[in-house]
Amino acid sequence: MPMIDADGCLLNVSVEGRDGGPTLMLSNSLGCTLQMWEPQMKALTQLFRVIRYDRRGHGKSNVPPGPYTMERFGRDVLAILDDLNIEKVHWCGLSMGGMVGQWLGANAPERFGKLILANTSCYYAEPTKWLERIDAVKKGGIAAVADAVIAGWLTQDFREREPDITARMKSMLLASPVEGYLACCEALSTLDQRELLAKIKSPTLVIAGRHDMATPISAGELIRSKIPGASMTIIDAAHISNVEQPHAFTDAVVGFLTQR
Repeated sequence: MPMIDADGCLLNVSVEGRDGGPTLMLSNSLGCTLQMWEPQMKALTQLFRVIRYDRRGHGKSNVPPGPYTMERFGRDVLAILDDLNIEKVHWCGLSMGGMVGQWLGANAPERFGKLILANTSCYYAEPTKWLERIDAVKKGGIAAVADAVIAGWLTQDFREREPDITARMKSMLLASPVEGYLACCEALSTLDQRELLAKIKSPTLVIAGRHDMATPISAGELIRSKIPGASMTIIDAAHISNVEQPHAFTDAVVGFLTQR
């Protein structure tokens, strides 16, 4: 896996899949590494060249001091594409990855074919939840919020049915560098990209989780309503829908990207 320099921050990047095929870039949720996409990789790499990466402050990427911004995350993506000499990609981002996708779709439209914005929001009316999480993590580390976060990521039914997958997701969260996690939470506490959405011209699919409390269906519907021509699919899952319903998620992604 190459390490790619984005204005002095080394980012961990993985490129796999079909040489010469269209390229798809995947972008993770807060508290996740590129490993969160493993349920999709077998299917996606048969059709696409797939780029995954760890956002700054996460995984094997560097953890520069905050504050971070959506623009900074977007420019990191453009630095990856420039380094790989890739002109244009499709985008699939979940949660925070979907927020970065909104910024990119509005500010670098020539670099993106189709956009998939999954389990995401364009703004938070009230920053209290993020400020409380920041305070809890500063006092007790990520362990202080881990159980609550996992309860939002995956439904209770799934957690009981798939304890091993649930444990892997929790381990991924707990391994997040605290400084990077906090800097990302701070960026989310001021999120408001509502005015950007009308600028997005790429064909866009919004995916929402029926049981997602973190970014509910109403948040996805707001995004869909503001992006010209966007469509929406609802999956029977909580927040990390690609893990909870891997087949339905993969089918939605492949169906949207391969339709004429």
